[in-house]
Amino acid sequence: MPRDPRFDILFEPVAIGPVTAPNRFYQVPHATGMGYRRPQTLAAMRGTKAEGGWGTICTGYCSIHPSSDDEPYPTDSLWDDDDVTALTLMVDRVHEHGALAGVELWHGGAGAQNLYSREPHIGPSSVPTGVYAPVQTKAMDKRDIRDLKRWYREAAIRGKRAGFDIIYVYATHWYLMPQFLTPSNQRTDEYGGSLENRARLLKELIIQTKEAVGDTCAVAVRFNASMEGSDPDHDTAEPREMIEHLGELPDLWDITALDYQHEMGTSRFVPEAALEEMMSWVKSVTTKPVVSVGRFTSPETMLRLVRQGVVDLVGAARPSIADPFLPRKIEEGRDDEIRECIGCNICYTGDQTGTPIRCTQNPTMGEEWRKGWHPERIPAKKSDSSVLIVGGGPAGLEAAVALGKRGYDITLAEARRELGGRVTLESELPGLREWNRVLEWRLNQISKLPNVEYYLESVVDREQILEFAADRVVVATGATWRRDGTGRWHDEEIPGWQMPSVLTPDDVLGGVVPDGPVVVYDDDHYYMGGVIAEKLRGVGLDVTLVTPANEVSTWTQNTEEQHNIQKRILTLGIHLKTGISLSDIQSGGVITECVYTGREEEIPASAVVLVTSREPNDDLYTSLRDEIDIERIGDCLAPGTIATAVYSGHRYAREMDEDASDGVPFLRER
Repeated sequence: MPRDPRFDILFEPVAIGPVTAPNRFYQVPHATGMGYRRPQTLAAMRGTKAEGGWGTICTGYCSIHPSSDDEPYPTDSLWDDDDVTALTLMVDRVHEHGALAGVELWHGGAGAQNLYSREPHIGPSSVPTGVYAPVQTKAMDKRDIRDLKRWYREAAIRGKRAGFDIIYVYATHWYLMPQFLTPSNQRTDEYGGSLENRARLLKELIIQTKEAVGDTCAVAVRFNASMEGSDPDHDTAEPREMIEHLGELPDLWDITALDYQHEMGTSRFVPEAALEEMMSWVKSVTTKPVVSVGRFTSPETMLRLVRQGVVDLVGAARPSIADPFLPRKIEEGRDDEIRECIGCNICYTGDQTGTPIRCTQNPTMGEEWRKGWHPERIPAKKSDSSVLIVGGGPAGLEAAVALGKRGYDITLAEARRELGGRVTLESELPGLREWNRVLEWRLNQISKLPNVEYYLESVVDREQILEFAADRVVVATGATWRRDGTGRWHDEEIPGWQMPSVLTPDDVLGGVVPDGPVVVYDDDHYYMGGVIAEKLRGVGLDVTLVTPANEVSTWTQNTEEQHNIQKRILTLGIHLKTGISLSDIQSGGVITECVYTGREEEIPASAVVLVTSREPNDDLYTSLRDEIDIERIGDCLAPGTIATAVYSGHRYAREMDEDASDGVPFLRER
């Protein structure tokens, strides 16, 4: 189908200094967990987005010098000529599809790690680095500032030699430039004090970068439009004055918020287009093109922001990860097929764990080079095998879609009255409504596949499976939350777990509302303990959340939402006890124990919800594994995140009838 003419404006070219973006779809710089360690992996991922229609593709943060090293988080780098060679791989893949390539030159200052380089940190003054790191920055003198400017210039020239079309001066997110720009810079020379002085270094870097590369490359500045978070006026006064001061120097303004948890917050806390109010004024103070982000998942939102003159280019990181072919789908009139980001931030966990980026919605993300997976293409079937999938949760649905696209005849049997499994249930929890997109996209795909059929309220047993006589059987029956309290802290049952007052998340998801007061014991440490506590508090119960970790939902540090979760818990009046384990469940209460001192405390409770670990529902598989061709996928194989379940279902579909190998199942960078 041709695209809706309403969207024509999104496909207009945009001049950015001496270069021209072919359309308004702009993949802003974002981290990948690949960096300089995995240049082939990185190039294939960025190139796939260019193939999908993104008109501009940028690197992640790209270190200009060893004094800005962020290990164990793998950045891009332009330290020397070898880095030029590595990044040229990405540039070539991006240019192959007619897109522009941008590089975000970065110096972290106090925000870098320097654990690999062991170079001293530098900054406007000597301040502590990192999060509770026991080191401080070296206060930069004039020679250090001259060195910094030289490093930026040399890196910019290397970027030009690598073929980049856009060279960034990165000036936000509490790295080195904001350390100069903000009022906390108390230097007494010409680089501190007044606004003009604090902006001096940034101004000099923009000017020298334009002098070095501006004949053929555009120069962009990534800048914050607000000083902090989502307060009523977003504290935009000083950023506005700075952009007015610098407004016509760069060729492009890339606008963000200084508060990272607001800029890229999860959908649980931050809605689509959340930055609109704080950055809507930028185009009124500069004639240069403006790009900004807001987890834009709707083409209608993109269209409105361009038409209203809020942005010239539609910035995206997460939406381009969830669907690298988003622009092409709009262009081809297939916007109903866009794989919308759910805002879970699983993508961000790749960078935070030093591993290649992954995505709940898009299981091919990060696998483009090492496994040869493409988000829109999959090999045709290699046999006429029929497949029975038992279970219609995220793993079963993904397997059905991917196998159906390969051309296999698929029958899916779901025991419940609706598809989706844990996705359908969990999306009813506070703040998780957008997670239902995992189901919605796959249902839409199945509706287009005549070779895939599904049956609801179909509980199948061993005999029925044998009678059905499918060539292949895939068990995707999920997992069940344990009722006995076994988890990370307790490797044995918690005494008293058999009492009728003991519940699990499955009970709450199934509609059980206990009497209060309630103790929620979270030994899972992801989102479930917090949202269960919030749900029960929402119906008026007195809730105490107990966890053996030192903070609530501690793993969500990796999804950039832990602070918001703990703030929400405390704001709602939920009692929070950290560093505390659950040692005994009794009638009318529980006994807790300090994980450090062993000191016990009794907490009155009419009910206890144990959020600890899960057991795979694999009895069906076990009863048949010696008789037929049967496999497990998703939580039935190994309980994990929704992302791991989707990946498991997709992997099964990709590998079915393919030559098996006992070696490494993917390519490695050498």
